[in-house]
Amino acid sequence: MQIHRHSESHQSRDRREQGLEKLLTRLVRSIQRDELVRQTTNQLRESLQVDRVVLYYFYGQWQGQVTFESLSSPEFSILGSTGPDNCFNDEYAALYLAGRTRAIADIELEPMESCHRDFLRSMQVRANLVVPILIPRGLWGLLVAHHCQGPHHWSQSNMEMMQTAAQALAADHNILES
Repeated sequence: MQIHRHSESHQSRDRREQGLEKLLTRLVRSIQRDELVRQTTNQLRESLQVDRVVLYYFYGQWQGQVTFESLSSPEFSILGSTGPDNCFNDEYAALYLAGRTRAIADIELEPMESCHRDFLRSMQVRANLVVPILIPRGLWGLLVAHHCQGPHHWSQSNMEMMQTAAQALAADHNILES
């Protein structure tokens, strides 16, 4: 009887240790992923000389939120923003799934849905550049640069820089496994 109890207690301890090891592995991956995203958004904001660069993460079917941001000033924070309720639909999602990059130099001059323009205005956006982060499972998120203080011309090299950053994020094993 004593041996049986010792064996059960040993197995229980092994299960707890395995669970703790899995938890620690997930935690380390999350920290590494978060640091990569933080560095990427900061570098992009500085290189593009814009007011804000954010990561919009999709946690459900076309539902997501801003989970990271790099700001030129705290007044531009939109951390936690979930986007317009009915504006991001299957049509927009399909475009980003196909790899669409969208550059708008001035939202006041660009033809777009009024709900989209109103949403951008509510976040103080005057110009934006949006690039999808595509992983094998589909659309993981959007990497978005916003200029708030006025129009902003997006050069080809700006778009390529954002696309390269999105591809680097999409290739990271910590993002692929999240």
